[in-house]
Amino acid sequence: MSIEIWIVYLLATAALSLTPGPNSLLILSHGATYGVRKSLFTSLGGAIGFALIIGICMAGLGALLATSTLAFNIVKWVGAGYLIYLGIVTWRAPPLSAQPEFRTGSANRYKLFIQGFMAAASNPKGIIFFAAFLPQFVDPNGSQILQFFVLAGTFVCFEFILEIILAVSASKLAPWLAKSKVGRWFNRITGASFIAVGSLLASAEK
Repeated sequence: MSIEIWIVYLLATAALSLTPGPNSLLILSHGATYGVRKSLFTSLGGAIGFALIIGICMAGLGALLATSTLAFNIVKWVGAGYLIYLGIVTWRAPPLSAQPEFRTGSANRYKLFIQGFMAAASNPKGIIFFAAFLPQFVDPNGSQILQFFVLAGTFVCFEFILEIILAVSASKLAPWLAKSKVGRWFNRITGASFIAVGSLLASAEK
């Protein structure tokens, strides 16, 4: 892969990462609720989930989802069900506290990691998108392993940095959210958004 192709890929990666999605919504929720440090585990889970998707697509399994209705529907319903589950859990969560020590003490780091991973890895539309997107930048005559590390590393690093920025922003706003009327509805708005995204995914066609 030439440096010119990599720069084009980096710009495409930036545009893709800046598009709102389940992981952006999740990290905003976790940043406001649990603080930045524990949200790192959410971002790490999402990074590994995205790396897995890229690996699957480069292995050719993304094409299976694009051609097999059964495989697509299985992954679709798993992803939709998980997002709806996250929405219900978030909706029912206690209101935000204005005190950081009360916001950071109740999170299980492994659970946050799994949520980040699942939000990234269980979206069949994401897999199909990468299956169509990545071949534009892969040199069939080059090392597939090396190109995987370059492509996955570039996207994962950019996405991870963006999610940290979102987590920091949400954490800074959390005290204001906790004191304002908006804060009282933060969990419900976020939970409803998860449910809406999950419902849209459930109704998606190939």
